[in-house]
Amino acid sequence: MSKVLLVTGAAGFIGANFVHYWMEKYPEDRVVGLDALTYAGNIANLDSVKNKSNFLFVHANILDQDTIESLLRSEKVDTLVHFAAESHVDRSISGPDAFLETNIMGTHSLLKAAKKVWLDEALNPLNHRFHHVSTDEVYGTLKPNDPPFSETTPYAPNSPYSASKAASDHLVRSYHHTYGLQVTTSNCSNNYGPFHFPEKLIPLVITNILFDKALPIYGDGQQIRDWLYVSDHAYGIDLILGKGEVGETYNIGGINEWANIDIVKLICKLMDESFKQNSELKDRFPSAIAAMNGNSESLITFVKDRPGHDRRYAIDPKKANEVLGYVPKDSFETGIKKTLDWYLSNESWWKSVMDGSYQEWVSKQYGE
Repeated sequence: MSKVLLVTGAAGFIGANFVHYWMEKYPEDRVVGLDALTYAGNIANLDSVKNKSNFLFVHANILDQDTIESLLRSEKVDTLVHFAAESHVDRSISGPDAFLETNIMGTHSLLKAAKKVWLDEALNPLNHRFHHVSTDEVYGTLKPNDPPFSETTPYAPNSPYSASKAASDHLVRSYHHTYGLQVTTSNCSNNYGPFHFPEKLIPLVITNILFDKALPIYGDGQQIRDWLYVSDHAYGIDLILGKGEVGETYNIGGINEWANIDIVKLICKLMDESFKQNSELKDRFPSAIAAMNGNSESLITFVKDRPGHDRRYAIDPKKANEVLGYVPKDSFETGIKKTLDWYLSNESWWKSVMDGSYQEWVSKQYGE
């Protein structure tokens, strides 16, 4: 039976990749993509699907409960996949209010809308799903020899971002146990891949090399993260929607721990190799002097560590593996090569994001 999905944050990095994944795998389904098009949401991420008959884009904020309710009714939505979130830790430190508003109040707005339409109005009381996408950061930090986070790891968020996501996780859980809303939650490790906003580590390193800019590394660079190629995340959510038990949480990880400094050095190596093998890159990116000379690592610069910087994250996906059959399809080596190739082939995308022209376009299109 075909589904009708409402995907929040559909023009963001992970949301857009999920939309592409779902529409390619399930062409019989209808997808409604909703996004507020703030700085990290980019309608260009949906260019290849936006004109398809089974896709509808809605420019709206998840705080607009009336709009969400209307969409659930008019589109007969049976599955809500919630990606929309403020997610950059540095921004949460300097301006936490937006994180509490979007991640906590926005999630609550969606839950209230789903409860009202699906349960109170009985439009879909038995065959619905509210899937909430969360992060491994809610679990806090790990010591070097600690076992990876499991679904039973106590929450210990250390930044305003992770605290706001932890709160939203608890709200989702409460709506299941109190009202009977059919929910699932996934906590994922660090994603990377196409459409990744250039402020994040991997795309920042790639684009800075192309401009011959410093590659800033917090502290000693030994912070360890578990990295997950974004299409493997979409695959994990697909399995949860199809096989996951209502009310349960599943950790989706890449089984792929890397220190930040090692990631940066790997990207430098791959970039140097790309410039050596493809002479056209020198013409397209004349500022990339270090890469042309095979010495991108010379751009690495160590900077003061940020406040409350968690030392290590790692996800144990054993539950998802045993219950859902989840195994990531990309290693970090294959995924990072795909990511680098995508950025080298999509210069206009990341340049428009970085120079502000995209936000000017949004303002003209949507009057903001």
